[in-house]
Amino acid sequence: MKEKISSRKLGDIGEDAVCRFLQKNQYEILDRNFTIRGGEIDIVARKNGVVVFVEVKTRKRNSLTSGEEAVDALKRKHIIKAAERYLCGLEKPFPCRFDVAAVELDKNRAVKLKYYVAAFDASK
Repeated sequence: MKEKISSRKLGDIGEDAVCRFLQKNQYEILDRNFTIRGGEIDIVARKNGVVVFVEVKTRKRNSLTSGEEAVDALKRKHIIKAAERYLCGLEKPFPCRFDVAAVELDKNRAVKLKYYVAAFDASK
């Protein structure tokens, strides 16, 4: 009998794949699942003095909607709010950007990863 996997577990598989990708590309992982009331950031990383807020969207192969489509205006607003709070907690200011990673799973393994650098900005 096939075990049903939770959406949280699927998300974790995708986030783990993105963390490996980032580390291979010389990013330092600063935080994961940074949460405030009204917003969450999946991965906070840093490279070359830039703080990178990464939204990870994980989908099973042949899903009806893509991960990219799920990062709509409301989702971006919540990410930006959380990022502002995160940056306020740092000792000094850093430039930042917002990236999006879309992960496709097959048999609960990441088989495809699309990474979008500077996918959106904090303009309202």
